Amino acid sequence: MAGGFKRVLKITALLLCMLLLLAAAAGGWGWMRYQRFIDAPAFGTDAAASVQVASGDGFATVLRKLRQAGADAGHDLEWRLLATQMDAAGKLKVGEYALEPGMSPRVLLQRMRDGKVIHYRFTLVEGWNMRQVRAALAVADPLEHRTSGLDDAALMSTLGHPGQHPEGRFLPETYLYQRGDSDLDVLRRAHAAMEQALAQAWEARAADTPLTSPEQALILASIVEKETGQAHERAQIAGVFSRRLRKGMLLQTDPTVIYGIGSAYDGNIRRHHLTTDTPYNTYTRAGLPPTPIAMPGRAALNAAVNPADGDALFFVSRNDGSHIFSATYAEHNAAVDCYQRRRNCPADIAERGAAAGDRQ
Repeated sequence: MAGGFKRVLKITALLLCMLLLLAAAAGGWGWMRYQRFIDAPAFGTDAAASVQVASGDGFATVLRKLRQAGADAGHDLEWRLLATQMDAAGKLKVGEYALEPGMSPRVLLQRMRDGKVIHYRFTLVEGWNMRQVRAALAVADPLEHRTSGLDDAALMSTLGHPGQHPEGRFLPETYLYQRGDSDLDVLRRAHAAMEQALAQAWEARAADTPLTSPEQALILASIVEKETGQAHERAQIAGVFSRRLRKGMLLQTDPTVIYGIGSAYDGNIRRHHLTTDTPYNTYTRAGLPPTPIAMPGRAALNAAVNPADGDALFFVSRNDGSHIFSATYAEHNAAVDCYQRRRNCPADIAERGAAAGDRQ
């Protein structure tokens, strides 16, 4: 009887050892499989380009979206174990995430935990007017469009600046946004950036500036922005206009006239445009126009409040993006004859033109 009991104990012990060995082998195999899963490619070649984590999505919902997007690696339990191990479960940030070829589950969950979402770019170009800004926003994708039904007054009211004219109020820069952001979000950031840039420029203004407010600085900067694309000329252009303002001379700048024409402008400015009075016609009205005429960049803002010294009161285009500056009307007429009317080009005018070309 005792011998039989011993045999049963031996068999039982043997079976337990075998079960333990099998469990250890299965555990080892499972651990090796899990380790391979962590750093193996999570997606096949036909995976979607991105996946969106929405507000309120739990891990089960996110995992389902990943499966639908083409994540064929691993068992759901392995994804859950990895998320728990990485302290990512319940901490995945809202946003759109790129699903790159060869991306592993570890890298993907790390990005979702850390909120490394896809960012898109919207560039507001120096010198654009508000119509151009709106047109560019209207085709920006995947930006949500919420301003299309708003006129300028409603737009500024929605942005929190009722009564403010929108022209010139948005700083030309490249702004990053993510899926789910709207054109209002971008404009709010651009408006805040312009307010900051304008305040900084005004704080650093020259002591003898004829401008009396940041608003005037913004208006003059917008004119400088439209008058030249040459960086080295901005301060010179601002200098001409500052001296004209001090002397009470008309600014006589074509970009303001063109702005006053509006959408009727066909690319040519004619004599009747210069003589037809509008609030923006600086040939018929003294001082600065009532609002900016474009979106000035930081360089134009700084030039407007820190104009170059000199005696020039006139400038004319050399038809290559640069200008000839003159102190007297006679010199200016000679420069106009040389570069606009293609008549006589005296040696001193040619020399000034060559010197301007050397600075480019």
